[in-house]
Amino acid sequence: MSSNRRSFLKKSAKAIAGTYITSIGFSAKSYANILGANDRVRVGVVGFSDRHRSSHLPPFMQFYKEMNFDIVGVSDIWKKRREEGAAYLKNKMGHDVVAYRNNDELFDSKSVDAVFISTPDFQHALHCTAAVKAGLDVYCEKPFAETMEDNRLALKTVKASKSIVQIGSQRRSGSNYAAAADFIQSGKFGPITMVELTWNVNQPGRWRRPDLVAQCKEEDLDWKRFLLNRPYENFDPRKYLEYRLFWPYSSGMPGQWMSHQIDTVNWFSGLGHPRSVTANGGVYQWKDGRKNWDTTAAVFEYGPTNDPTTGFQVVFMSRMHNGDENPSEIYYSNGGELNLITNKVSPKGGLRANMAAQMKMQPNLLPELNLSDIAIKVEAGANTGGDVLTTAHVKNWMECIRSRKQPNAPVEAGYNHSIATIMANAACRTGAKVTFDEKTQEVMANGKVFKY
Repeated sequence: MSSNRRSFLKKSAKAIAGTYITSIGFSAKSYANILGANDRVRVGVVGFSDRHRSSHLPPFMQFYKEMNFDIVGVSDIWKKRREEGAAYLKNKMGHDVVAYRNNDELFDSKSVDAVFISTPDFQHALHCTAAVKAGLDVYCEKPFAETMEDNRLALKTVKASKSIVQIGSQRRSGSNYAAAADFIQSGKFGPITMVELTWNVNQPGRWRRPDLVAQCKEEDLDWKRFLLNRPYENFDPRKYLEYRLFWPYSSGMPGQWMSHQIDTVNWFSGLGHPRSVTANGGVYQWKDGRKNWDTTAAVFEYGPTNDPTTGFQVVFMSRMHNGDENPSEIYYSNGGELNLITNKVSPKGGLRANMAAQMKMQPNLLPELNLSDIAIKVEAGANTGGDVLTTAHVKNWMECIRSRKQPNAPVEAGYNHSIATIMANAACRTGAKVTFDEKTQEVMANGKVFKY
């Protein structure tokens, strides 16, 4: 039978079946779901990490049946995690999940339509690029990129494709954050004058994996593939498993924590990146061989690049030796503040009548407002095993794979937060006041392009 005739008969059968299903009360969506394997979205896991197991998988498991998704493969260059991943996912999915030694094997198998990427920080952009070139949809963890070379390549590749790419900036799927963005962008907040961002913990073991490091042997993994485009160095299990402590495999605090918070600044303000960044800090407490700081203070200037007289300041502070992991994001205007810990807009600190009168001005006070009262409720709960924001974010990605609409955190969000994190990292490492060259799309420190 010719391929044209087979195609015609297949389409005719679906049309007849669709008419019948509709006549007995099923919706088109319901019919799509009962098509089974022909309509199923087959998902692969790139990097069987703690992040995937604890954050990606629980919301996926909540929605995969009704949306007709499945996990069929896992790729990991370390034999231990590859085998653990295949066994763990088999137990979750109720069928065999194929283990692949690397992404090339996974992509060449043509067995998946989409992938979760939760590999080390410096690999995200390159793994996303390869997945998109293979025609796949992608959920890519942040930070999106740790160098502008990788950042530009990934942006160009995704923009030239039809792939659905969701960056793991899950605040973009939070109802309170959406309400805050609407309030600021509507003009009701007034011009942003300053933003304070903090993220403090007190965990000696944060980003440390001593038990796993002791189990990691070079013969069990592909060290050269791990390095990708970073300079070659001899095998070091700490840099493989505790990469967040070592540049150029991670920028540490900027890429891990600041990338989440600075993304809201880009989103709310509509500005793609800072004009300049300065930073200082060091390893003050945990003398364990790490190279990335345990204490960071960075100051950003935001505003139009062609008008240095306007703009606002953003301060990011983070420490790993005193804190309760209760990240703070507070936006200030002349009329008060928007606090994303309390989720309230208030006139706190605003221009009150007695102060305004001294300068023959009118008072400027924001209303008392609860962001949760004006937020669009997210259909996700903390009882899914993952946090509310990530649950909503994974669900949004799955929905967009079906609808082919742009997700809440498209590739541009990742590109822009990466500019800010790369600028902060450059400031940390050079001590310079770092700027961004719009024409070349390069981060500049001491008059030179910042390189690792």
